[in-house]
Amino acid sequence: MSEDSGHPTHGRRCVGAAQRDVSPTDAQFLYGYPHVDRMSTGVHDPLLATAMALADGERQAIFVVVDIIWLTKGQVAEARRGIEEATGVPAAQIMISATHTHSGPITADLLSNSHDSVVPEPDPVYLGTLIQGIIQAAEEAYRSRQPAEIGLAVATASGIGTNRHDPQGPSQPESPVLVARSLQDQRVLGVLSVCSMHPTVLHEDSTLVSGDFFALARQYLQTRTLGAECPILCCMGAAGNQSPRHVTRANTFDEAKRLGTILGKAWETAIDQAEFVTDWTLQLDRALLELPVRTLPPLQQAQDELRECKDELQRLRQSGAPRAEVRTAECNWFGAEETLTLSRAQESGRLHEFAQTCMPAEVQLIGIGPWTFIGWPSEVFVEFALEVRQRYPNTFIVTLANGDLQGYLVTADAVEKKTYEASNAVFASPDSPRLLVEKTLELLKTASQPKGT
Repeated sequence: MSEDSGHPTHGRRCVGAAQRDVSPTDAQFLYGYPHVDRMSTGVHDPLLATAMALADGERQAIFVVVDIIWLTKGQVAEARRGIEEATGVPAAQIMISATHTHSGPITADLLSNSHDSVVPEPDPVYLGTLIQGIIQAAEEAYRSRQPAEIGLAVATASGIGTNRHDPQGPSQPESPVLVARSLQDQRVLGVLSVCSMHPTVLHEDSTLVSGDFFALARQYLQTRTLGAECPILCCMGAAGNQSPRHVTRANTFDEAKRLGTILGKAWETAIDQAEFVTDWTLQLDRALLELPVRTLPPLQQAQDELRECKDELQRLRQSGAPRAEVRTAECNWFGAEETLTLSRAQESGRLHEFAQTCMPAEVQLIGIGPWTFIGWPSEVFVEFALEVRQRYPNTFIVTLANGDLQGYLVTADAVEKKTYEASNAVFASPDSPRLLVEKTLELLKTASQPKGT
């Protein structure tokens, strides 16, 4: 199916946006924290699938962001097929990503957590509802397209978090904000943003479904400025080592609202400062690549490292160490458990079996006017995104895009220090993220060349 030449938007620069509630209607296991039998007891704020469809007269693209911890490559493929059937937009021109809330239903079997007896399998009924919500949001956004201009500005979202291993370490507080506005009546049709921070204010003691502070930032902007029906897409940036841990005063909804308000105000300022253009065009490209699987330590070494992490955690607890330091040690203990699980999977052959369900990895490029959005799978450390932006400042990385990689992609330093993120990775670092960076730079170089060269 191709774009209908009889459609009133044919040959014009158009944008449409939509949102669909994909909250569970029954009790679901909330995924994100190990060893906690955490069933939902209600909905604090709705989980949304939010979509933006764009067309420049020749090319089309669709973004969908869903308030969920992650989606598998298979789930993305199913949703893309449904969207392509409904709209005619090719699957390769659709970017589907997750916000990574830790207060939503479990969506995938994670090999590194298979030792955790309290974690159930995902509910197939809810997964079906989730995929349909993604498809419906995209189709509605596509059907609602109208001639539009786009405004661009970069917000500074300082105060919502830091590098979680070193508060003074690498971070990316800049949050790009793209505003689509109707040419007919200047109404804001939708907003697309990227935020490089884990939405993990809420912890394992919270049993209400929530999009965490991302969703509350969206609510702030809708309530104060744009209206409740204006779709706002908040993509997860490169936040593998970015967290609110060192700035939170408590792990409560009041605190999530405080951080959400900081982010919402930053977006609000950016929208006010946005410079609008009417002659924008789209650029589209992608590449598929194989990533190397990690080599896990022998079982005895993994068991020894788990014991060391547990002893260190007990020492910190007994000494009254700061809350953030204890939390880091807890996560390192979780990671050591996961390393042991992965070592056993390596021995049995299950490691490569799971890894193959994630391949090939996809790097997706969607350029809108002077800005470019790059989709990377998985949770990636911010250093790799900063490297890309140093070369191409108007490029922004969207992670957890088009499928997960069963864990993090981290720096050589994280591997050496055996941080939590390095411990639960299935794919080798820093080799794997370096491949993503190199392929991204290739795509950006091609996109920046004048046509016909």
